[in-house]
Amino acid sequence: MLSSSFRPSLEEFSRAAAAIEHDAIQTPLLPFRATSATDIRLKAENLQPLGSFKIRAGANALAMLPEAEAAAGVATASAGNFAQGLALAAARRRIKLTVHAPSSAPAVKLAAIRQLGASIETHPYNEWWQIMSTRHTGRDDGRFIHPVCETGVLLGNGTIALELVKQWACIDTVFVPVGGGGLLCGIALAFRALGARPRIIACEVETAAPLAQSRQAGRPVDIQRQPSFVDGIGGGGVLPEMWPLLQDLVDAVVVVSLDEIRQAMRVLALENHLVCEGAGAASVAAALSGRGGDGNCVAIVSGGNIDLSVFTDIVNMPV
Repeated sequence: MLSSSFRPSLEEFSRAAAAIEHDAIQTPLLPFRATSATDIRLKAENLQPLGSFKIRAGANALAMLPEAEAAAGVATASAGNFAQGLALAAARRRIKLTVHAPSSAPAVKLAAIRQLGASIETHPYNEWWQIMSTRHTGRDDGRFIHPVCETGVLLGNGTIALELVKQWACIDTVFVPVGGGGLLCGIALAFRALGARPRIIACEVETAAPLAQSRQAGRPVDIQRQPSFVDGIGGGGVLPEMWPLLQDLVDAVVVVSLDEIRQAMRVLALENHLVCEGAGAASVAAALSGRGGDGNCVAIVSGGNIDLSVFTDIVNMPV
């Protein structure tokens, strides 16, 4: 279980960076668009092996696992990207992996997981969310590695901040897509370990914005999500384990529309030649909206795994 007082040191993040150096790449920080008030740059995690930042989290979680636990196999609950990252890291270490996925997960992601050698069990979304919340899969399939509430996951995600401080001397605002909050919290905690305090903006989609609603309520709340092409963020609620960290680390939440995300995906494809999934473009949509801050802004482009037919339809949609 992740402690609400979890405040890792710079040394811990540095160890994570060393542990994953053969699994993940140091992604570029790309210029995007400058205005008189805002300079937006893109941390292109969609260029990672398998197209997502999740390789950092998966590789580090396995690196921190005791040998005896790894030998018995591991399990996780994931909509796709974390499972892919964990599956690649597990295959390289010859660790058996069982993935519990929602039945609504994109076919392209499930196919990639199977190709990497992992076993898949699918569940209706509500059952899958219950596994996410309880860590109980109903099977004896090994040590459960949570895709969000896991020390190794947050430390692996935080290695992004270690790269950012070397790539840009002065960052005012960081826009981060939020699903469970593991990416945002890992990055924000690493910045604090480095002695830096950029403004941290959580980016959600209008069809499922549990963090925005939880902040308004002053406590974690469950919501009724609406399925959409944005499948990598927008869960059914804020995980109680993550709530104390999110309260402390998030400066503001920007909720973007599906149309804003579509437009961001088109601009990223046409101007930066980047293929991004909806969740990966949510940070760019939030930065472009002007609702999160100005100055030197970084948008974390978290992933690029999307069915090509969906991506083509969005890019070719009339403006």
